[in-house]
Amino acid sequence: MLQEYKNAGEPKPLITGITGVILAGGKSRRFGRNKAFAEVNGRQLIERVIAVLGSVFKELIIITNDPNEYSFLGLPMYEDLVKGLGPIGGLYTGLEKIRDNNGFFVACDMPFMNGDLIRHMAELKNDFDAVVPKIDWKMEPLHALYSKSCLPAIRNLIASEECMINKFFLKIHARFLNENEIRVYDPFLRSFFNINQPNELLEAMAWESTENDFWH
Repeated sequence: MLQEYKNAGEPKPLITGITGVILAGGKSRRFGRNKAFAEVNGRQLIERVIAVLGSVFKELIIITNDPNEYSFLGLPMYEDLVKGLGPIGGLYTGLEKIRDNNGFFVACDMPFMNGDLIRHMAELKNDFDAVVPKIDWKMEPLHALYSKSCLPAIRNLIASEECMINKFFLKIHARFLNENEIRVYDPFLRSFFNINQPNELLEAMAWESTENDFWH
């Protein structure tokens, strides 16, 4: 069951002051083609991401170095300000380009994002530089909220040519969500499942086809 159909009834108000930022800059080498346009049960991955983020945030943008491929989506698009930096480059560009002070950053290949979890994370931002899920030792930096206050640390990393995302978190004040917090909204932790290889696409299709009560 798609996340936007999880809860019947009146839609929740859209959040302002935070822009949804979709990172679509990966090379998809392991997948063999642009995975953003791969379909899970008839719907492209990037369209699924937009549907969930669009049910939460008023403003959305896409970071991509191939804007022509994504123009049909009708969203503002920006190319990396500094190319070749990986996730740090997308984070840097997004924070520089958004009009809001905060951005919720996600990869374009996550088919099972959970709008309620995202709303909970938005409520936690307070004075933190970032709000990031963390399960055991593993952080989920491409399903996280970041403030423009992160920009000085990002610029320093770029200048030092040490663009490792883990080093970035040592230089900011982050609020990490633990597993128990996350499971309140996403019991199976599938928000963070992303598609890197064709077999993972098949796995996602099987989950959605066989678990009609997936989000309950």
